[in-house]
Amino acid sequence: MLLVVDVGNTQTHFGTYAGDELVEHWRFATVRESTADELGARLRTLLELRGVGLDDLHASIVSSTVPQLEPEWVAMARRYLAHEMLVVGPGLRTGMAIRIDNPRELGADRLVNAVAAYDRAGGTVISVDFGTAVNYDVVSAAGEYLGGVIAPGVEVSLEALTERGAKLPKIELAPPRHAIGKSTVEAIRSGVIYGYAGQVDAIVRRIRDELGDDAEVVATGGLAGHIVPYTQEIDDVDDLLTLTGLKLLYDRNG
Repeated sequence: MLLVVDVGNTQTHFGTYAGDELVEHWRFATVRESTADELGARLRTLLELRGVGLDDLHASIVSSTVPQLEPEWVAMARRYLAHEMLVVGPGLRTGMAIRIDNPRELGADRLVNAVAAYDRAGGTVISVDFGTAVNYDVVSAAGEYLGGVIAPGVEVSLEALTERGAKLPKIELAPPRHAIGKSTVEAIRSGVIYGYAGQVDAIVRRIRDELGDDAEVVATGGLAGHIVPYTQEIDDVDDLLTLTGLKLLYDRNG
């Protein structure tokens, strides 16, 4: 089986593939101070819930936006899986030309999403990842990574709002009942949900105008489900886009 690991700033999403089939996947909170041993213990516990052992994992690949955790995952694979884990980064064959000023600046998660989105669309595509940041990544019809947009994430904005506004309560994201909130909580929900939906639509329209192409738009990320229903420009949601991209990259380098 193949282990694919997407380490985000807020959550870590990983899954196991048997051939081309994603057998199972899990999410847990990213703890930046985690050691290789702690990651191995957590991995073992979650796998055993589905009757899978560490010995069943014969290969692995990781994409990390948290620099200090990348070597810990690699060390975990050496110690507990007895193989070298592939790392998404410079030197990995991607099959995608990177047309930005400094290709080394491109985050691993953004590259993985771009590869998966292009494989899915087969043409010009924009992936929108709702995570700690909202990342918009653009791929041309020829399969070239053209660049993108990075905006503060939904939870980051909510935290900043409640931290800087002494009287504003912390809220859980939920569908707003009306655009005009009848309470402070409803007003915040309306502002966040409709505000981010409007941001997505405006940015996607500007990107499409620059491309001169009606690009397909696919959303992913843990918070996509809260925002996408209120957008007009998103074509589809794929919660597994990043894991799919990791599998594609492994196949190109395995």
